[in-house]
Amino acid sequence: MVASPLRQTALRSLQTCPKKAYPKKVIAIGDSVIYGYGDSEGGGWVERLRRGWLDPEQPGPIFYNLGVRGDGVQQVARRLEQEFRDRGELRRRQPDVIVLSVGMNDSARTGRPAGRAVTDEATFEQRLRELLAQSRRLCPVFFVGMVPVNEAAMPFAEVLYFSWADQARYNALTRAACAAQGIPYLDIFQQWTAQGEVWCSQRLCRDGLHPNVLGYQTLLQTVQDWQPLMQAIES
Repeated sequence: MVASPLRQTALRSLQTCPKKAYPKKVIAIGDSVIYGYGDSEGGGWVERLRRGWLDPEQPGPIFYNLGVRGDGVQQVARRLEQEFRDRGELRRRQPDVIVLSVGMNDSARTGRPAGRAVTDEATFEQRLRELLAQSRRLCPVFFVGMVPVNEAAMPFAEVLYFSWADQARYNALTRAACAAQGIPYLDIFQQWTAQGEVWCSQRLCRDGLHPNVLGYQTLLQTVQDWQPLMQAIES
C-alpha cells in the first residue's frame, strides 16, 4: 500500500526533525566527601558542580547527591540499586552516570593506631569488586578517590585512627579494582599527597578528616578538569 502524499510528507518531517536531547542524570553516591561535610560555604564539590547547571535557560546535567556520612563500601552497595531506581522522575528515565566515592571509612582502625581495621583488606577488595560490577550493570561508572587525612589530628571521634599508610593500601586496591573493570579512576589521594603534608592539612578541617572550604574548591577544580567524567555528563 502506497502512503498518501500527506503521510509521506509527515514521515519525512519526523525523520529529519532532530531528537530532543535530555540532560544527563548523574548520581553521586558515597560517604561524607560526596555529602560535602565540612564545606559551610558551598556544600561540597558535588553541590558546587550541581549549582553550575541550575539555569533553566542553559540546562545541564541533573545531579543527585547521595552521600551519607560514615558509609563504607558495604553500606553503599546495600542502597545503590534502590537509590538508582528512585531517580527516574524525568520521563521514567533512569540515571545515565554513576559517580562513586567510598573507601576512606573502611580504611580506619578502631581503638588504637594499630587496632582492628573497620573493613579488612581482603573483605574490602571483595566487596568493592562486587560494588563495581553491580554499578556497571546499571550504567557507566566513574570513581573519585579518597582525600588523605591529617594524621596529627587523630583519633577521629575519639575512636577511629586513619593513616596515610593504610589509606595508600586501600587506595591501591581501589585503583586496581577499577582498572580491572575498565572504570575511570580519579586518584585524589595520590595527587594530594604529592603536594606534601602542609598543603594537604591546609585543605582539611580541624577534625583531620573532612575537606574544608578550600579543600572542596580544590576537589571541584580537579573534577572539572577530569575529562573522562566531563565528557560523559556533558555530551
